[in-house]
Formats: sequence, C-alpha cells, structure tokens
Amino acid sequence: MYRSDQVTRRFSDLQDFAAMLERRGRLRRISRPVSLVHEVTEIHRRVLIAGGPALLFEKPVDASGRVCDIPLLANLFGTLERIEWGFGLPAGGLPGLAKMLAELREPRSPQSLSDAWGKLPLLKAALTMRPRSVARPPAQETVWRGAEADLSRLPIQWCWPGEPAPLVTWPLVITRAPDDPSAINVGIYRMQVLGPNRLVLRWLAHRGGARHHRMWQQRGEDMPVAVAIGADPATILAAVMPLPEGISELAFAGLLKAERQPVAQAVTVPLSVPANAELVLEGFVSADETAEEGPYGDHTGYYNSVERFPVMSLSATTMRRRPFYLSTFTGRPPDEPSKLGEALMELFLPLVRRQFPEIIDLYLPPEACSYRAMVVSIDKRYPGQTKRIMMGLWSMLPQFNYTKLIVAVDPDINVRNWSDVIWALSTRFEPAGT
Repeated sequence: MYRSDQVTRRFSDLQDFAAMLERRGRLRRISRPVSLVHEVTEIHRRVLIAGGPALLFEKPVDASGRVCDIPLLANLFGTLERIEWGFGLPAGGLPGLAKMLAELREPRSPQSLSDAWGKLPLLKAALTMRPRSVARPPAQETVWRGAEADLSRLPIQWCWPGEPAPLVTWPLVITRAPDDPSAINVGIYRMQVLGPNRLVLRWLAHRGGARHHRMWQQRGEDMPVAVAIGADPATILAAVMPLPEGISELAFAGLLKAERQPVAQAVTVPLSVPANAELVLEGFVSADETAEEGPYGDHTGYYNSVERFPVMSLSATTMRRRPFYLSTFTGRPPDEPSKLGEALMELFLPLVRRQFPEIIDLYLPPEACSYRAMVVSIDKRYPGQTKRIMMGLWSMLPQFNYTKLIVAVDPDINVRNWSDVIWALSTRFEPAGT
C-alpha cells in the first residue's frame, strides 16, 4: 500500500506526474463532456474545497458545443500534499527546500570544516542548474503554423459569468532581455484570447516580463515570447517561487529535479523552451499595440477593472502528440493559487528568520489572498522592536509590498489559529489615542 510520505522522486514531464497521481488515487478522469464555459470551474471549485483529487476532463466542450481533442487537467496543485510531490519532496519536506532557497538568496561563509562539508550538496545541486539542449523535443512533435495555429483548437476556459473571452490561466510566459539571451524570465501572467492568433498579456509593471517588454519597446522592436502550458511540476512550481536575482526559473527547476533542465530552441522565436512541455505558444508581443483586458474574476473574489495591456500575435503552436492542457481558475479563496500561497509561505520563513532572528513564526492567511494580511509572532525585547520588524517586513520582499495589514503578537500566540489571534487582539491591543 502506498503512503503519501514515500514520494521523493522527480518527474520528467506533466504526464509522468499525472500518471503517478492516478496510481495513488489522487487523479480522477471525467469521461463525460463538460463545458469549458463555467462548468469546469464549478466542478474544480467544489472538488478543491473538499480536498479532492486532480481532475482530467477528457471531453472538454467549447462555447460552440464542439468537443476539443485535447484533455484539460485541473486542480493539479489543489492540496499541499500534491505541491510537495511536485517539488519531489516527501510529506513535510518543504522546510528543507526553504533552507536551501535561503542559502541561495543569502549565502553564508562556512564557519568550520564540518559546515563547509555540509554545503557540498548545495554546491553539487547548483551544478545542475545549467540547462541542456535537446534537438528533438517532445514539445515539438506536432507543429501548427499560420492558420493552423488557431487558439480555438485549445480547451481554453471561460471561468466566471460576465467575462469577455476565454482566458489562459496557467501560462509559463518566457521572455528575455534584448541584449542578453541568458537573461531569461519565466512568469505567470493571465492571457485573454482576442482572436484565432491574438492574445492580451496582463502583467504588472514590476514583473520580469513587463521589464523585458520595456527594454524591447525602447529599441522600437516587438518582443519575442514563448508560452509553455503544462511543463513538468518542478518547472511550474519554480515559476511561482521567490527566486534570487540572477537565477532563472528554468535553471532553478533543474536544481529541484537534481538534473539539468532539458530545453529546446523554439521554432519561430529566439528563445529556449522546456523540452518536455505539453504545448508551447510562440509569437511576438507588440511594442506599441495594446487592447482592453477584462473584466475577469480575480483571486480577491472580485472582478478586475478593464485596463489596456500589450497584444501578442501567435506565430506557431507546438505540442506533444497527445498533450494535456493545464488550466485553473482564480477566485475568492480557497482556490489553487491560495493553496500554492500556503506552500510559498513555508519557503519564506527561513529567509525571514535570517533577517529577523526574533521572529518566532509568520502566517499569511489564505482568506487574505495569502499576501494582503500577515500575522507574525516575535520575541519582543525592547520598545520599538515590533515597529522595526513590521517596517522591515514590508520592504523585505516584493511579495510583501502588497501586504495591507500586519498583526504582531507575543510568542505564546499561535499565528495560524484565528481564535488565538482574535483573542490576543481583543485583550492585549490598545488602539492609538486611548
């Protein structure tokens, strides 16, 4: 009989991971036709709330009533267990990965021979971070160009009522700087379908893809872009992690898998793409053309306002012979991003404690979108210490810039227990001016 804590292997691609989940009863196939217009979202939402399995919709039906040839995979990371497995970790293995990430961000000199010896596994792992090139990748077994590269052939979801068009929700958007092909960024930015071969990329100004786009704009050139949908789990998870500056997500995925990341040259753009991706959209983001994006349901539980963002024109679609299309939805927690947020919180902790040793624990409640509120317990030793830590946290990581509220409590309060936190606020907190 399988035990969840026995999974410590790495996965070569998404279908390898899905096959393992199915063997362990953590993936269910849905063979009946299910509409991409709201129905997939509703089934996914109910299963996620119940702590249920990943879902493979074998006959997704588009808005015109046509059954798509490509199955849709949803709720892949709907539980902490599956997130740990995706990292190649046993149950409870996130703290070890968190310590490694903290060492990469802020390496410390060895203090002794035994300390230096203990760092050897990290140095060895770092050698796996250089990608290796693959000549005939699975991600290019099928190539669509021109009119064949039609987005309507893909099972792209309409997640919520009132949305204007299908939305690509799990894209790994690969960009690079114009003067440095090695300066790669992989970001997750939702993409609204505008037509058969056009999409809008919604990215915030501080994100890596937007920064690269500004560089290309300054040269008056369209930016090459590749969008991998359905990579191996380590590559997907690397794209959502708070990586140190200068470490690309593709390289870090190799570290997670303890092997060099296989990449391939894209067919129509000067970019490397994950060789084992399910499918890849290739094209160019216009230097000057924008289009209205939205409104779409967001992780806050509200619809975003309509704004203008850059337009991508498709030049090719490449894929495996029998690909899966990976998708999700965002909405008021719980949703899949909030589950990932819980895991990322565990990865932040060692880094935060290095900066502020007096911090006992830190919690980013999923009900607050996993970043808009924070509860932190500290070992308070002098007046003003709490204020110093709160101001330091707000400026420490880009993810914390959007935190609206920080609640600091004493060490005896469990920051992960709302009953404890509310009790402390009610009995130990004096508002200013009272």
